[in-house]
Amino acid sequence: MTERISEKPGSDIREGTSVTHWGVVETIVVDGKISKLEPVPEDWHPSPNLNALAELPYAPSRIRYPMVRESYLKERIASRDRRGEGKWIRVSWDEALDLIASELKRVYSEYGPSAIFGQSYGWKSPGTVNSASILQRRLLSLCGGYVSGVNSYSTAAIGTILPYVIGTGDPQSTDWNVVLKNSKRIVLWGADPIVTNDIDWSTTLHNYFPYLEKLKDSDIKTIDINPARTETGEFLGSEWIAPKPGTDCALMLGMMYELESSGKTDKNFLKNCTSGFEVFRDYLLGKSDGTPKTPEWASDITGIPADKIRALTHELADNRTMIMMGWGIQRIQYGEQPHWMAFTLVSMLGQIGLPGGGVGTNYHYSSGGCPFHIGPMIRGLASRVEPVLPRLKPWKGSAYIPVMRFADCFLNPGKTIEHNGKRLTYPDIRMVMWTGGNPFAHQPETNRLLSAWKKPETIVVTDCFMTATARHADIVLPAQTVFEHNDICPIGTYTNDGIAANHAMIAPIGESRSDYRIYSELARRMGVEHEFTLGLDEIGWIQAIYQEAKNRGLSSGIQLPTFEEFWSKGIVFYPEDETSKEFVAFEEFRKDPANHPLRTESGKIQIFSPRIASYGYDDCRGYPSYFEPSESLNNKKKYPLAYMSGKSAHRLHSQLDGTTHTASHNIGDREPIWIHPDNAAERGIQTGDVVLVRNDRGNVLAGAVVTDKVRKDVVLIRHGGWFEPQKQADGSTLDVHGNANTLTMDVPTSKLACGNVASSGLVEVEKFQGVLPTVKIREETVPQPKA
Repeated sequence: MTERISEKPGSDIREGTSVTHWGVVETIVVDGKISKLEPVPEDWHPSPNLNALAELPYAPSRIRYPMVRESYLKERIASRDRRGEGKWIRVSWDEALDLIASELKRVYSEYGPSAIFGQSYGWKSPGTVNSASILQRRLLSLCGGYVSGVNSYSTAAIGTILPYVIGTGDPQSTDWNVVLKNSKRIVLWGADPIVTNDIDWSTTLHNYFPYLEKLKDSDIKTIDINPARTETGEFLGSEWIAPKPGTDCALMLGMMYELESSGKTDKNFLKNCTSGFEVFRDYLLGKSDGTPKTPEWASDITGIPADKIRALTHELADNRTMIMMGWGIQRIQYGEQPHWMAFTLVSMLGQIGLPGGGVGTNYHYSSGGCPFHIGPMIRGLASRVEPVLPRLKPWKGSAYIPVMRFADCFLNPGKTIEHNGKRLTYPDIRMVMWTGGNPFAHQPETNRLLSAWKKPETIVVTDCFMTATARHADIVLPAQTVFEHNDICPIGTYTNDGIAANHAMIAPIGESRSDYRIYSELARRMGVEHEFTLGLDEIGWIQAIYQEAKNRGLSSGIQLPTFEEFWSKGIVFYPEDETSKEFVAFEEFRKDPANHPLRTESGKIQIFSPRIASYGYDDCRGYPSYFEPSESLNNKKKYPLAYMSGKSAHRLHSQLDGTTHTASHNIGDREPIWIHPDNAAERGIQTGDVVLVRNDRGNVLAGAVVTDKVRKDVVLIRHGGWFEPQKQADGSTLDVHGNANTLTMDVPTSKLACGNVASSGLVEVEKFQGVLPTVKIREETVPQPKA
């Protein structure tokens, strides 16, 4: 392997390894500036977003200096209603950090740790040492604690329901090699791997793509079930079935009714490997509620013809079938139901634990289902540490809340909610520390968040870019991008391909600092520096983390190079685990459930859960059910079009939206909206028009794309466009750029998970009339010097 960090003699060219969520790249720097990013040769399918990544350090939206809102400097708490308005004042690092430390001490002293929200949800930098949210949580834990969040915006519903059903929220998927050898049908149900596998929680070599190419060239039939045509479905030439949004459970129920009535239910599997089918069967056949879930019943709800539902059912029953389920279908009202229903469907098919059969829930994420590699996983700093500073005030309220309910918490301190069999009481949040994320992109009903965001007394945001979250803070601290600091990172969340070095390739932009330095200096001001750093600087932690992995590798027969060799070469790759290529999910359980039980109430797949039933929830029964969303094409109240929010191929959530590369995919500088030709014709809309998308929650400008890739009466805006609210003459707020969550509902999936509802609701779309507002989010923020 060649050296991956080098300087060419007699030139101003420098090359080295950088680690991003989009892959490991070779960064080429000319005259101190990034000239180009090249994927490493080992990357199977380099990301199309590398040009945007090269832009990142120099984006106009970059935060270059510590800044404080002018009105906050003068009036402190009294200015909170003016967040998002007024001038920014540039201050020194010492002034900014002293101010934050002073506020932390005040809040801890007057209210205690239950008044500080430090969950700081977000995708952060992929490195282990400069993991922004972990560093912040580590600091706040040492200082006495903070209110944390549980669950995630990505997987709240599935991550809560599946432990009841199969004993784990993230089951390992059957290996792709087994699927390609044995499956005859593959169903992409709400999954678009080509888009979502472009990124990884750590970093990636895009291991999944060769398997998609083999699938495309095979005789395996693929079926794409989604209201909008997916890129993966197009790539594979899949049959497209487009149910109405939010009706996946009804479609599965119609299929299960057909299985039962045609005698194709696998009764032996249900008897040996599941618990509670009889209770569910009474619901399926209508004995418990008077409504048989026939294909005709399902057709009325889903819009899919009953004969098609029957044909699909028999096609899956008569062929070895792998259902690859995405996560988008659980980011809806009653989102706990679809994956519970899916495991019930494949249990009735009887294919769980068979090679190439069953269901997998992470083929679309971080190259899930690809072979594992043999080597030590690296471990970083711990965020859960014991407090050092004494707690001066007793805890009030719950120590945690569902992360997507934080806006409700800010607005309603003292309110009690149901969550996963417990009752939680919202604490009274006085100070917010947010880093490594942009809640103004992922929190539903963004205008409600605007109101909630004005409630705390002080909000501190650490970020690289002036996102809407930063623009609505009191104090902002400029963090470095991955190109400006050193770090170490595992490759492949599921695949464990190896370890990559992240080299500081360019000088810091402005006065930006690494996350580790920022929080180390805050720790010093709070009196917990030694406990925070353990006497190590940034490179010291990188060396310690690598050495710890090297020592663990030796104990299992894996010889890693010295740190100096690793740092020079940039990457250490692990050998592939050949046995993982034979992995079949639930195979041992299927063969011998008694000796290989699941971690569930019965040790089997819980089609009926007595524990969930005991909670008495009206929105999540003890068995999987279909609940009609409060806004849907079957429940039109005021607006005629169903609204979906999908993942963008050009961003990771809101990351990269501040670049010209991403902007080049917009229409009229607005986020695109897909609209069916029939709906567009009714409204006089053509591709390229700027349209107003509205409902009672908000108003958004978007750029029309008239396409038959979306079901009639359904519109789609991709998630992650930066929120830019502008006041209109009538007093209303208009998001002029196209943030998808401006229109979504801030209601919980159910009392069980309290997950987010990011892809449900109704809207109207009309051609925008009048003078188009200028989009300003990518303009440079120029702070005023402090007097």
